[in-house]
Amino acid sequence: MINSKELIFPLLNPNEPEALLSAIHIKEGQQVSDGDLIYTLETTKASADVEAEESGYILGIQFDVGESISAGQIFAYLSQDPNWIAPQKETQPKEEIPAKLRITNPALELAKQHELDLDKLPKDRMVTKSLILELVSEESEFKEFDETAIIIYGGGGHGKSVIDLLRAINKYKIIGIVDDGIQTGTEIMGVPVIGGKETLIKLSKKGVHLAINAVGGIGNLSSRIKVFNLLDNSGFQCPPIVHPTAFIEPSAKLSPGSQVFPFAYVGSESQIGYGNIINTGAIISHDCKLDSYVNIAPGAILAGAVYVGEGTLVGMGVTVNLNVKIGENCRVGNSSTVKSDISSGNIVRAGSVWPNNN
Repeated sequence: MINSKELIFPLLNPNEPEALLSAIHIKEGQQVSDGDLIYTLETTKASADVEAEESGYILGIQFDVGESISAGQIFAYLSQDPNWIAPQKETQPKEEIPAKLRITNPALELAKQHELDLDKLPKDRMVTKSLILELVSEESEFKEFDETAIIIYGGGGHGKSVIDLLRAINKYKIIGIVDDGIQTGTEIMGVPVIGGKETLIKLSKKGVHLAINAVGGIGNLSSRIKVFNLLDNSGFQCPPIVHPTAFIEPSAKLSPGSQVFPFAYVGSESQIGYGNIINTGAIISHDCKLDSYVNIAPGAILAGAVYVGEGTLVGMGVTVNLNVKIGENCRVGNSSTVKSDISSGNIVRAGSVWPNNN
């Protein structure tokens, strides 16, 4: 996409990927500068004002005030050209909702997926996604799988690594791989592909409620976020998984969806965010904090008290010095050395030293 950038809704709460778009502070076509307020999001536990991270024109606004959104969806586009034509907003026919039924958009979508009768939903309260999941669980006709049953979403290279990781843990029973681009019945490392995303609701009804997101999303982070949202909306939980050869200090905290691969180390009182990948041999020293969807590549080393913002990729063999702060959506190239803070959206070239003082 020339001269434009997608503005993606952030994740405010790892346990609550949906939010309410409570205010929009700009207009279609308006020019903004770094730090200008764009919109406000609200969840049941948090509220956040989202600001522009660079200058440009806001084009192609996709949502209206009062709509429910999911982390990873596109709010609008930021372009350097005021005449650039943004993709058209996707419009859907308005749902016919029974009188007196108050239901959130995520709950409505989940109810439709499970083919629930909207007329039979409770009218004395707000119907949320969690309530729909409770009703689905109560109405399940049968439970074919035990509580260790798990699926892998994505059958690519990262999916193969996840298969070996789960087998090493020896705690979960892998039911199969869900992948929209691989023919059903194909086997990957002895694990069958059991269908695409349309299979999720059927599996949930049969008692499968655990999943691993094996979509790496290195080239397009939004694809990984969309899979997390899809799994969540279909009633799946993504447990943190840790290879037996990795070492996690007792005081460290791992969020749901995080994946820690062989021989990695996570130090004292470090915090590993939702959906993080800590790859083979990576070292996360004491007091580090990694926000959501961070990818730490094999052999990377983070010294103590390093902060890494949401959606940032730290490449293979990177060294990050003590107390450094790396912003959101950065790309730190392989074998580089980071000596001072990196603001959001920056790219550090492979093999270089940041900052370049030459």
